[in-house]
Amino acid sequence: QVQLVESGGGSVQAGGSLRLSCAASGNILYCMAWFRQAPGTEREGVAAILGDGETKYADSVKGRFSISYDNAKSTVFLQMNSLQPEDTAKYYCAARSAACGWYGLLQGRHYSSWGQGTQVTVSS
Repeated sequence: QVQLVESGGGSVQAGGSLRLSCAASGNILYCMAWFRQAPGTEREGVAAILGDGETKYADSVKGRFSISYDNAKSTVFLQMNSLQPEDTAKYYCAARSAACGWYGLLQGRHYSSWGQGTQVTVSS
């Protein structure tokens, strides 16, 4: 069983930055990811990271967001820069305790463990 606890959400003006954290405990994790969902929209995969450090990003956040993992703290981070109002959503951390496929990294069904979510609000 994997437990994920997110933190770091909040409100920021357009152009600002936030860093989300997700502390993991439990089984060994092979990949982790961040997803987001705004009211009335489908869940969107934002960024993912494999155990070897390889990363994958949605086109909408490339160049602005950065995912990283601190192995000593078992924590995955999402650094979000140049935030825009369209980034407003609830952000969720997800993890997988089995081999991860590259093509599934930004698909929700790839992950079996989810955090409770943290709200990010960007005002114009």
